[in-house]
Order: sequence, then structure tokens, then C-alpha cells
Amino acid sequence: MEYKDYYKALGVGRDASDDEIKKAFRKLARKYHPDINPGTDAEAKFKDVNEAYEVLKDSERRAAYDQLGKEPPRGQQQGQYQPPPGWDEGFSFSEGEPQSGEDFSDFFETLFRQRAGPSGGGHFAQGADSHARIEITIEDAYRGAERTLSLRSPVVGPNGSVTMQDRKIAVHIPKGVAEGQHIRLAGQGTPGAKSAGDLFLEVSFAAHPIFRADGKDLYLDLPITPWEAALGGHVVMPTPGGKVDLRIPKNARSGQKMRLKGKGFPGTPAGDIYATLSIVNPKVDTDEAQAFFEQMAEKMPFNPRAKLGG
Repeated sequence: MEYKDYYKALGVGRDASDDEIKKAFRKLARKYHPDINPGTDAEAKFKDVNEAYEVLKDSERRAAYDQLGKEPPRGQQQGQYQPPPGWDEGFSFSEGEPQSGEDFSDFFETLFRQRAGPSGGGHFAQGADSHARIEITIEDAYRGAERTLSLRSPVVGPNGSVTMQDRKIAVHIPKGVAEGQHIRLAGQGTPGAKSAGDLFLEVSFAAHPIFRADGKDLYLDLPITPWEAALGGHVVMPTPGGKVDLRIPKNARSGQKMRLKGKGFPGTPAGDIYATLSIVNPKVDTDEAQAFFEQMAEKMPFNPRAKLGG
């Protein structure tokens, strides 16, 4: 998708006040309105101006947009913009569609609309539900955990002005929670006249040096020696619940998958762990090792490329 510079679209600085943004929008909306301006690019610019205002007039969307930075990171090709990891962590997005109901760019749809959930706003007595994201470790998901989330949310003051307020929320991470699952915090959403909405936290996993998660299952690459692969035996391997003993079958192959049933994320049923074997050769850096491999080559003639005609 294409990165959108909303400040440039409205011709204002990044430190522009709400009034300056509103004035710039009104001026440009009149200039490019299709009923007034017959120019070939007027309609496209009118849409850009509307989209920019839809973000910059909303304090929570503007704060999250500012978090992206001034321009796409270097190295990203045009039209292939990807927001930096965790850009929206710590921001809540209230439910509700853009008032204009227009079809906006992929940039807007991906970053703002898809994170807001189905429309349900407009209730004055009941505050709207909000959505945010929380990044946890695989170990947190495996064992369950208690975390404190720092969140920026819009707050309406006595004079009707909206300001961003930092707050901390205690979050219970349930054991076995999966990536993409939502944790509901009742009454922590947008305040209403009678009661606040709920806050829904979408769970994502931080990159892990060993494990990869897919639903309730975990995957890892397990290095083994050539003699462990040839002779079989037992090796010790890590799991989020601690080290376990794994039996390697005789004549194991590189790429062979070993399944540890029920050792994945807890649940009913529990997930599994899949260890993909990877045969790693030792470095031949001594005369003794050199002699050993030469002896093996002499006494164990073997051509792994025989099927290729090599």
C-alpha cells in the first residue's frame, strides 16, 4: 500500500492545532469539490483531503498516525509500505466508521478502519468499545501472566475538548491464549454518561529466538549431530514448560519432523510441539578429525546424489 502524508495533503505542519487543521480542510474541500472544480484531478484530491481530515481531526487516530514517523522507512519500495512493528501498541481505537462513509485508501483501511471493529458508536449513555493491541512473549501465553499496559486514550474534558490521557491498566494474560485472540477488559473502553464501553486487546507474540507459534502448536528447528541422526538416541530439547527428553530414531533425516503431543499451548485439547531435525556437521579443524572423516569416507561409500545421476 502507499504511505499517505496527511499533513502534506492539508498543507499544514505536524504541530498544527485543531483549528488550523479544520480551516485548511474547509479551504481545500471547497477548492477541490467536484461540483465546483471540473479539473481532472479535483475528485482525487478531494478524496485525499477528506481522508487526511478524517485522521487528523480525531485525536486518537492522529496520535497513532504520528507514531508512524514522518515518512516511510528507507528501503521500502513505493506502493509497498509496511508500518513498523508495534506502531499501534499503546493506543486505543474507538469503534465507529468515518462520518463521510467514503471509500478511503488501503493505507487508511489497513491502519485505522480494520482495527476499529464493527460500527457501534453513537451511544451516549453507554460508552463505545475500544480496541488496542498487546504484545506478549510465548512464555507469557504458555504459563499465563499478569501485565500492566500503558495506554493512551482520548478523554473529553468539562469544556468538551478532547485530550489524550495516559493510563495504566492491569491485564491478566490467560494461560493458552493464542495469537490474534482478543482479551476483553470490561468497563475499560470509552467513558459514557452512565457506563464505559469495553476494551478489547488483540494479542500478538514478540519474535522468539527458538519457537514459532501457529494456533495452539509450536514449531522449532532442532540441531542434531551426524552420529545422533545415524545411530539414534536421546537428546534434551527446550519447551516453554521446561526441558524434555526426545528420542531420535535411527537413520533420522534432516528435515524430519518430530511431534511432541500435548506439549504446545495449554487448552482442550492442548497443542503440540513440532521439532524439525537439522543435521549439523562438526567443524573439521584438527588432524584427528580430518583422519576420522577420511576413514569414514573410505569405509562407508555413500552417494547422496545417486538419484540425481551424480
